[in-house]
Amino acid sequence: QVRLVESGGGLVQAGGSLRLSCATSASPSTFSINGFGWYRQAPGKQRELVAGISAGSSTTYADSVKGRFSISRDNVGNTVYLSMNSLKPEDAAVYYCNFYNPSGWLGPWGQGTQVTVSS
Repeated sequence: QVRLVESGGGLVQAGGSLRLSCATSASPSTFSINGFGWYRQAPGKQRELVAGISAGSSTTYADSVKGRFSISRDNVGNTVYLSMNSLKPEDAAVYYCNFYNPSGWLGPWGQGTQVTVSS
């Protein structure tokens, strides 16, 4: 079972930046053939996909973060990143990483990393 560990969250002022990391326990072969996504859940809201990156490094973004967030992957270090710029208070949430594949299959959710944006 692949373990996903998120880090990099914190408190930032509106307009600031953060870079989240997702370390996976996946073997290199497993990591390289799977897509991964960053998801977020704000209090009282459903968890939503923020950004996804396919095994071939094609990316997709939620409309609310296009042009501000960038997802990337390191197939050597088996790590997925989310660079967040121009943060807004509405970006505040717990951010999680998980698989992102056409099958829709998801692994177990990790602890996530809290992002707080002050106005």
